[in-house]
Amino acid sequence: MYAVISTGGKQYKVAEGDVIRVEKLGAEDGAKVTFDKVNMIGGDELVIGKPYVEGAAVEATVTANGKADKVIVYKYKRKTGYHKKNGHRQLFTEVKIDKISK
Repeated sequence: MYAVISTGGKQYKVAEGDVIRVEKLGAEDGAKVTFDKVNMIGGDELVIGKPYVEGAAVEATVTANGKADKVIVYKYKRKTGYHKKNGHRQLFTEVKIDKISK
């Protein structure tokens, strides 16, 4: 059984036992979180939401919070001497999927 959930402006295909990194949720390590924006549930039968499946939820446990690897943004325009270097590290929350319920 798997589900497609929406969080942080992105969609993730998850199954029980999966560990995924999502946008920062603001929950402590070991906390339980519930994703109620379930777009689709698959398995024996396919259930597609309009836009979300009513009554469906995905329960997960927060395993870690952190920052992703640095991404370098370098802007450059030739012949003008213009160049600008900037770095960014995106915050994330790592969660382990415990249960998918319809």
